[in-house]
Amino acid sequence: ARRPGWHLYKIYADEGISGTSLNHRDAFMEMIADCKRHKIDLIITKSVSRFARNIYDCIGQVRMLADLKPPVGVLFETENIYTLKEGSEMALSFIATLAQEESRTKSSAMNLSYEMRFSRGIFLTPELLGYDKDEDGRLIINPEQAKVVRWIYESYMDGINPDIIARRLMEQGVPGCMGEPKWTV
Repeated sequence: ARRPGWHLYKIYADEGISGTSLNHRDAFMEMIADCKRHKIDLIITKSVSRFARNIYDCIGQVRMLADLKPPVGVLFETENIYTLKEGSEMALSFIATLAQEESRTKSSAMNLSYEMRFSRGIFLTPELLGYDKDEDGRLIINPEQAKVVRWIYESYMDGINPDIIARRLMEQGVPGCMGEPKWTV
């Protein structure tokens, strides 16, 4: 927005969504649609891994954007790659391959970590109403809180709106999992 002659059209962000696939990346797909509608002539992104962590999607989208009339370029700031520059595709392919492999490696490591914890009975959970953790981190039922959980479940199954359930819990001063009588839908 500070560059003379440039106009910031929009910032597109799919927060918390993996770049390993275009599935569920609504903001990314909206950006591509805006490029096709000639609303954007340059995409600026921090890095290749922020654009896509899948080489097929990365190269495919960059090629499609370059084939538009007029073409749309992508500037990857960290790697200093501008896709409409001659010879950029080879560097982009290499870096996109690294980003894809890094994503796969991290995913495998996380899954292995989860499996190891689960096999020892250790669950990665926030505080859960109805449960406490023992000295080994295992979940054990908290009988008093379990009554509240059952009431919430039964109320919901009886068709009571979650907003009404939350309001009733607050009116009665029922503590939530953090000990406060604060409830939301």
